Formats: sequence, C-alpha cells, structure tokens
Amino acid sequence: MSRHAVLSVAPMLEWTDRHFRYFLRLLTEHTLLYTEMVTCGALLHGDAARILAFDARERPLVLQLGGSDPRLLARAVRIADACGFAAYNLNVGCPSDRVQEGRFGACLMREPERVAELVAAMRAVTRLPVSVKCRIGVDERDRYDDLAAFVATVAQGGCDTFIVHARKAWLKGLSPKENRTVPPLRYELVHRLKQDFPGLTIVLNGGIDSLDQAAAHLAWVDGVMIGRAAYHNPYLLAEADRRFFGGRRPPPSREDVLRAYLPYVRKQLAAGVRLHAMTRHLLGLYHGQPGARRWRRHLSGAGSRAGAGIEVLSAWLARQEAVDGGGANVV
Repeated sequence: MSRHAVLSVAPMLEWTDRHFRYFLRLLTEHTLLYTEMVTCGALLHGDAARILAFDARERPLVLQLGGSDPRLLARAVRIADACGFAAYNLNVGCPSDRVQEGRFGACLMREPERVAELVAAMRAVTRLPVSVKCRIGVDERDRYDDLAAFVATVAQGGCDTFIVHARKAWLKGLSPKENRTVPPLRYELVHRLKQDFPGLTIVLNGGIDSLDQAAAHLAWVDGVMIGRAAYHNPYLLAEADRRFFGGRRPPPSREDVLRAYLPYVRKQLAAGVRLHAMTRHLLGLYHGQPGARRWRRHLSGAGSRAGAGIEVLSAWLARQEAVDGGGANVV
C-alpha cells in the first residue's frame, strides 16, 4: 500500500458513500478512503456503473469487496479495474448474519487457505494492490498463534497488507453493533503482529477516536484506520494532512468546508439526488462546538424536507457570516 495507508478511514456500510467521501476530501487530501463493502453479487448482477461511480476528487480510494468465490472475485476486479481505484480490499472481518450466509466476512477467518486463494485470484487479474481486512480472531479461535497462522497463510496468496480490527468477532450471540463494542480491544496483538511480520504492512483498526491515539499506535504499526469517530466528528481529520503527510496549509474552517461543498451539492441536486442524502453526513461537522445542536436541528429539519435545496446550507453560512464574519465558532 502507499504512504496514504498511514492514516485511513474505515469502510462503513451506509456511511462511507460517495457523498461522505467527497465531503471528507475537503478536510484531508491524503488520508486513504474506502468504499462501502460491495459484494460480488451486487457488482456482477446489479448496475455496476452506478455502484462503482465516484468523483475523481475522492482519490486515493480503495474498493472493498466481499465474496468467497475466487472466480467471482476475479470477475468483479476485472469490472472495477478501469475505474481508477488505488487498490482493492477483501472483507474478512464483518460478522453480520447476511455476510455469514454468503460465506464471506469474518467467517472466512476459519479458512485461511481459502482467503489466500481469493487473494491470489484477485491479484491474477490486476496490477493494483490487494489487502485483507480482518479481526484478531473469531469465536474461540482467538489466540495470537491463530492470528499469526492466518496472516502467514494469506500472505502466501500475495497479500502484503493487513488491516486488523483489534477485536475478535463472535459469529453467534452478538449483533454487528455489539461486535464493535463488546469484545475487548487487544491492541498488543496487532503490535506483536508487526514485530513478527516486519515485511508486511500492518494497519490497526478499532476504537481509535483521535489523531493523538493514531500517532501513538504508529510507533508500533505501519498505519491506523479510524472508523466511526471520523463519521461522528469528521473535523478531526482537518489536521490529518499536516500531522501525518507533511502538509503545510492550515486546516480550513468548518464554514470553509461547507462553502467548498456547495458546488458538489448543486451538481448532485441537478442530477436528482435529494439534499438529505448529502446533508445526513454533515451532522457531526460541529461536534463538540457551541451550537452543535442548533446545526443538527437545522439539517434535520430544513435539510430533510422534500424539495430542499442549496438554500439550506447557504442560509446557515449567511447566519455565520452575520454573527462572526464566517469564523469557526457556531452560535
């Protein structure tokens, strides 16, 4: 993976869609972004052009795929290869029932040889990197030796980058939401993985909610992936370029970000996209700031009405300019 893997935003179903990714690019140019997981079935039997569409400004962007059939994954990669993605990622970490029924996601951690076969099939049809996103374990298979054996086997299929969620997954008895919070975080296992596999790129995921935490883990691993914190408080990424990628420009204000988002919103509205499909991703922009509740009420009210347009965001910006000249404070 490229230097962009030092910091990335996790793929999150129904959250990391193209509108949210474009919005994040106004905060950070270099943080690696991921699509929502796309199943082979959806890509091969659905509207592939729509599913794979994204704005060029979203790059660098990784396509995450879900599947357990080498032939179907290879076909999916062939379809996607002309779209301009930076890399592909195979989901071996999702514990949902739907994913298990399709025999992919976290249940594949029980079959490391098959995962190696899947990776090899993907690599055979593309020049782009292929990574694997997994857990530290699944059900009772949660010893470090199990994790190390999984990584060693999958690496033989040609995978040199592993994004490891530092919680194990319980395939039965816990909901996907509970699987993100109930199993304890065991960062030390991911740190040890990098020590034992120095030639692999190891990216740590799970429970990271600040850039300070991310920086601390980089003493042990090659990269850190931030998940829900980046969605609920996206402005935390405003310092990412300067802190992790050598950027020199000062971070934009929240109002600057909104102004930069307006042309995109206009374009999408003209294409028939509802305003709410975009503004629902903006609720956390003022997280922790005075007046954040007012902002959320404004979007949830005016932004969700049928026929709502660009005036919803313009009205907010006009209010800010009237109060403080467009500064970063909300009143």
